[in-house]
Amino acid sequence: MNKVYPSAAEAVRDIADGSTLLVGGFGLVGIPENLIAAIQARGTKNLTCVSNNCGVDDWGLGLLLQNHQIRKMVSSYVGENKNFERQYLSGELEVELVPQGTLAERIRAGGAGIGGFYTPAGVGTPIAEGKEVRTFDGREYLLELPIRGDFSLIKGWKADTLGNVIYRKTARNFNPMIAAAGKVTIVEVEEIVEPGMLDADQIHTPGIYVQRVVLGTQYQKRIERRTTRKRT
Repeated sequence: MNKVYPSAAEAVRDIADGSTLLVGGFGLVGIPENLIAAIQARGTKNLTCVSNNCGVDDWGLGLLLQNHQIRKMVSSYVGENKNFERQYLSGELEVELVPQGTLAERIRAGGAGIGGFYTPAGVGTPIAEGKEVRTFDGREYLLELPIRGDFSLIKGWKADTLGNVIYRKTARNFNPMIAAAGKVTIVEVEEIVEPGMLDADQIHTPGIYVQRVVLGTQYQKRIERRTTRKRT
């Protein structure tokens, strides 16, 4: 089955207002920038987005935030986005902050069909409010529930037409977990090849998890925060 779509716009056409999107990436590394731009262009709104962070003001998920297309954000780190801060403090944006490891495991649990898990992260903090607490070997743990989405948007390096995906280096980050946790997974990649051209031992996300493949264009290698110093 050929899963290749002609454009990012076609691949996201049926993402409806109010959908829950799981979005890969860590900072600005490994983000599905063409898919995000296509959603921005469509004007899809009232979205719940689950991602490690919300990009920066003018890139990544920050573009959807800028357009007020995101209703709720489930994230771990949000410190690089002034728009995020403004919208949260004004009450325009609902935010659920999740410890980074817990966020990764909740998404993994969603993809694996696990009903919940216990973690010590967040015990004794506002994160614990309303959650079941159990004690194991004298230590308290919180019950955390899985996260699943209507659509998963991920960024790969190479894919074949059947949807088998290889990520490149640190761009793997949250992408494999998110690929498994959406009802419909859409991947954008830098290169699409025919079946059999990828080394089977190098495939990170099998095609069974992927429904749509898009060839991305005009990728920008942006650096979230550049720090330089003079040589000593």
